[in-house]
Amino acid sequence: MHLFRVLAVVAAMASWGSAHAGVYSDELAKCLVESSSPEDRITLVRWMFTAAASHPAVASISAVKPAQLDQANKSLAELFTRLLTESCKEKAQKALAYEGMVTLQTSFAVLGQVAGQELFASPEVQKSMSGLEKYLDTKKLEALKTTEPAKPAAPAKPAEPAR
Repeated sequence: MHLFRVLAVVAAMASWGSAHAGVYSDELAKCLVESSSPEDRITLVRWMFTAAASHPAVASISAVKPAQLDQANKSLAELFTRLLTESCKEKAQKALAYEGMVTLQTSFAVLGQVAGQELFASPEVQKSMSGLEKYLDTKKLEALKTTEPAKPAAPAKPAEPAR
């Protein structure tokens, strides 16, 4: 698989479940986070948003134009290139040499998580998300705290052999 395809897949998976990270992946991840600015992380979030906007489930409520997606692709490619070949070059080389291509997935997943946390910490996003509260059934949710969970049935004892 070409490196650019791998990077695109890595970026798409950046905020999804994490794969097992090794020592070198951890070091690369730290470097990526430390070497990226808040603006860089916004670039990553914008790319994730524009790419996800093409999914059929949300395309009808998205206004992302092809030119915006193309610009997001360009900006993210420039960011990846800078981070991997300049800012974190030595750590990237070691991680790839010792842990393989999966290191890109695990390292960029950390950067994606940091970027996502920053996105959702925005007061504007927090305010938008708070609209969910008016639709929650708080009585049912509160009951979760006071209701004792059902105890699993005791395992059946094996029958004693006949003599």
